[in-house]
Parts: sequence; C-alpha cells; structure tokens
Amino acid sequence: MLVGLIVILLLVLTLPFFVKVIERNLEPFLFVMGLAATIISGVLSKTLVHEIITNPLMYLITGAVLIFGLLFAVFQNQFVKWIKKLLHHIPLKVFITSIIIILGLLSSVITAIIASLILVEIVNALPLKRKEKVSITIIACFAIGLGAVLTPIGEPLSTIVISKLGADFWYLFKLLGVFVIPGVVVMGLLGSIIAGKGSAEEKTTDEPVDIEDETLSGVFLRAGKIFLFIMALELLGSGFKPLIDTYIVQLDGRVLYWINMLSAVLDNATLAAAEISPAMSGMQIEAILMGLLVSGGMLIPGNIPNIISAGKLKITSSEWAKVGLPLGLVLLVIYFLLIFIIL
Repeated sequence: MLVGLIVILLLVLTLPFFVKVIERNLEPFLFVMGLAATIISGVLSKTLVHEIITNPLMYLITGAVLIFGLLFAVFQNQFVKWIKKLLHHIPLKVFITSIIIILGLLSSVITAIIASLILVEIVNALPLKRKEKVSITIIACFAIGLGAVLTPIGEPLSTIVISKLGADFWYLFKLLGVFVIPGVVVMGLLGSIIAGKGSAEEKTTDEPVDIEDETLSGVFLRAGKIFLFIMALELLGSGFKPLIDTYIVQLDGRVLYWINMLSAVLDNATLAAAEISPAMSGMQIEAILMGLLVSGGMLIPGNIPNIISAGKLKITSSEWAKVGLPLGLVLLVIYFLLIFIIL
C-alpha cells in the first residue's frame, strides 16, 4: 500500500508540471488519481462515496462559481467601461492598491476564480507596460490566494479543510485572519509601488492583451470542472489518510511548513487534501495552510487564480517565476518568523 500511494503522490506532483495535456486537464487527472489512491488504501466504499456526494460545501462553492460567473459574463463589457472611467478619476497607485486589497478579501465571498477573472479585465485595462502588468497580476494572485482561504466558499483548499476537520464556517477566518488580512494589505501596497515605477517611466504605453469574452458555455464548463476538482481532492484526501496518519501527523509544524513549498508546482488544495487531519494540532494546521497559501503563488500551477490569470494574459512560466519565486520566498520567511518565533 505504501509504495502504491507514494507512486500516486509522485505522479500527482510531477505530471501536471511536465505533461501539457495533463496540465490542461488537471481535474479529470486528479479524479483518476484520487480514485486510485482510495482503491490502493482500501478505503473506497459506498459510505465514502455517500459522504463525498452529500458534502454541502462542494455544492456551495460550485454554485457560487456558477452564479458569479453568469453575472460576470452578462456584465463583462459594461464592467470594462466602468474600469476605464474610474481610471480617469482615481490616481493609478491608489486604484491598484484598492483593487488588490478588495479582490483579495472579497475572493472569500465571490470565490478566487471570479476574483481572478475580474483581475484579468482590470489589469488589461491599466495604462502600463507588459512588465508592470505581469508583476501586478502575480502580486494580486498572491493576495487572492491568501484572502480566499478565509471562508469555505473562497477556494477548494478552504472547502476541503473545513470538510476534513468538520469545522464551522468561520474556522479559517479565526485561525488565519491575523496572518492573511495584513498579508493582503501588504500585497496591495506592493502593487502600488510597481504601478509607481511603471507610470514614472517615460513613454509608458498601454499594452492590451486579446482576451476572449466569457461565454455561457464556458461558465458552465468551469463550474463543472470545479465540482469534479473538489470531488477529486476529497478522494485524494481519503486515499492518503493512512499515509498521513502514519508519517505526517507526527512531524513538527516547522518541518510541515517548508515541506509545503511543493504547492508551488501543484494546486495547494491537492496537498491540503492529502495532509490535513483532525488529529493535528492547531499549530500544525496553521503551519501547513500558511506554507501552502504562500507557496501556491510562486509558480503558475500552484493555484487556481494563477492558472486563470496566466492563461488569459498569456503570462509564461518563466515570467511568473521571476516575480513569484523571490516574492514567495520572502513571504515564507516572514510568516515563518511570525508563526514560530514572534507570535
């Protein structure tokens, strides 16, 4: 069993990064891997299937993605006009700071997916060069990735954690709010610094990207993928539970924190599904989640907002890494000091 689960874990951690077909079809791939993990560990049963398909949080986040997606598809063109009007009345630095903070915190309500779709439209309308747009996008994705964890609606990671721990709706807000909210604000201020550098350059010109309009079929397809994605993560979490209970639960929180840099190459919800256990202490859960949230912004595959934003704005992996890796490493060190030494 142990060897089989390790093989599946290695496949999950590597194939999406190296095989483009799997990267583009991550949801069905993870579903198959999750199903295989439950079979190998011997936990696949009617009871498990019933628990997964009756999980209300899975329907809650899928419904939120669908509803807000439909609204955004209908008002997308009008939304772009509003943004351009606002840019004529609000200083660019103030606008970018406000947008990053608002989207970062609001992502816990409208979901990280919708927040990233809005971000793409806003960034594309900014009167900045591509380099600054890329940097602001990556910084904003860090903010969205952090903020979305505050409620189980925000992203699959928070949905999975709440489900696995059997916790209440505001559990993650109470546990991580003291770290997440200041982090989102700092990302907003950092975004304004980048905007200031861009606007200070001579002959700064707008470099728009040809972004496809949202369609109704695309909205429904995205919601379906999210539903399958969360189901896959539930299967992975259940399948890896014997491995986690035997080897991971006993690890020191400081070790877990750095181990989760792996989420830079894989959606952080996948690792959360594999690692989080009700048997863990609050410190362990805190360390795991903050390590995952920060590392998830470092590379494109690490988080849903990254994938959506990079795809629509045509940001390459190397462009993302140049900004995401150093920023993520700095944040990891700061949060490590806060979690384990200062607080």
